[in-house]
Amino acid sequence: MALPFLSAQFALPFSFAIQSPSSRRLQRNSNTGEIMKNILRCVGLMVAVIGGLCGFASTSYAAAGAVRCGKLIDVRAGKTLNDQMVVFDEAGVISAVGPSSSDQAAGANVIDLSKSTCLPGLIDVHTHLTSDPQNSGYKGLGVSVPREAVTGVKNARLTLEAGFTTVRNVGADEFTDVAVRDGVNAGEVLGPRMLVSGPALGITGGHCDENLLPYQYHYKGQGVADGPWAAREKVREVIKYGADVIKICASGGVLSKGDLPGASQYSLEEMQAIATEAHKLGRKVAAHAHGTESIKDAIRAGIDSIEHSSLIDDEGIRMAKEHGTYLVFDIYNDDYILGMGEKVGMLPESIEKEKKVGKLQRANFRKAFEAGAKIAFGTDSGVYPHGDNAKQFSTMVAFGMKPVDAIQAATVNAADLIGWADKVGALEKGHYADLIAVDGDPLVDVKVLQNVKFVMKGGNVVKQ
Repeated sequence: MALPFLSAQFALPFSFAIQSPSSRRLQRNSNTGEIMKNILRCVGLMVAVIGGLCGFASTSYAAAGAVRCGKLIDVRAGKTLNDQMVVFDEAGVISAVGPSSSDQAAGANVIDLSKSTCLPGLIDVHTHLTSDPQNSGYKGLGVSVPREAVTGVKNARLTLEAGFTTVRNVGADEFTDVAVRDGVNAGEVLGPRMLVSGPALGITGGHCDENLLPYQYHYKGQGVADGPWAAREKVREVIKYGADVIKICASGGVLSKGDLPGASQYSLEEMQAIATEAHKLGRKVAAHAHGTESIKDAIRAGIDSIEHSSLIDDEGIRMAKEHGTYLVFDIYNDDYILGMGEKVGMLPESIEKEKKVGKLQRANFRKAFEAGAKIAFGTDSGVYPHGDNAKQFSTMVAFGMKPVDAIQAATVNAADLIGWADKVGALEKGHYADLIAVDGDPLVDVKVLQNVKFVMKGGNVVKQ
């Protein structure tokens, strides 16, 4: 499709942005500042263009209205209320919740969901919207920055339509998640509310570095920072370019080349510097940590959430409880990695690592839950296909939770972790009118959350 409105000022940057990955990486060491400006300009342009071409461009606000729910799950109390009305104002904020027999919705346009069960919009605190599983392993090297942003636009829509109205995106190259978030906030892209991290911070050669290219390319991941002061500087840099939250890699990982999930990477001193700097600047920190000691060091350092938490031991669970640290266990994607990993190009060593880690992670999830640790719902979407986030609920139930516990992990707990407890995660006065509906009772069969029938975000109907 011809785009005649693209002026000459965009011609050179756009041409650069679609060069082959190797040539783009080799040129980064020269005139880096100008290149980054060009790339970010192109990413923003691509997001706006794609949003417009797909019919998402809209800055309209919600009209005041109401939703009548046959059943409504009070997630905070963990109980079901019958025949409830949720009323919201022109700003898409809930103004009242109560029995449908009351007159609080008088004169409002009422959406009838009297045969459905309503819940607050769900929250996934560990997503990678700009990634797709089919780009695993070496295939990911062929994905340009603009293409990654376009992938994020697609996956934002899929995630929202699956009933997840809020996400915390923890790791994206070249701040592509910032571009998608900004597109969503501007009403140009259909997607959930987003807190984003930009590039994840890590050590040279660690899980958050780029280890697929040989030495001759002299390439490092954008978030690499070694030593406490370099790490502080990197925190400041990612915040400068739009990060809402800081993501770090405290240990090795499963899908990275050449490291071990149980091995510590960032030191206690480095993580203390990161946490101090981030908190000073008003940001929380999420630490990728599989390893036993890296988990405990992250907790000691004041990190806000431990992602994966695979090899946590009894002492680590006790420390998490004492410090109020949230644990995030992505226990569904073990099924996908072992079942589909080879087909989508995941490295053989990654599949072998998952075979060793996956079962232990699930066992430790059960232990942490039974011990009373705080757990938030996070799935690592992008490792598996986006939109399948709700498949994790049944896995959480299979490994010890009741359906209500799993739902609370994806609502009130997740909202508390991300610092939005007064905005999302419950159908209460003053919260955004983010509401989903399903057939059946998820407190009895949590699998019904895999088939969301209705989605509202901020008073606007997204899916019906």
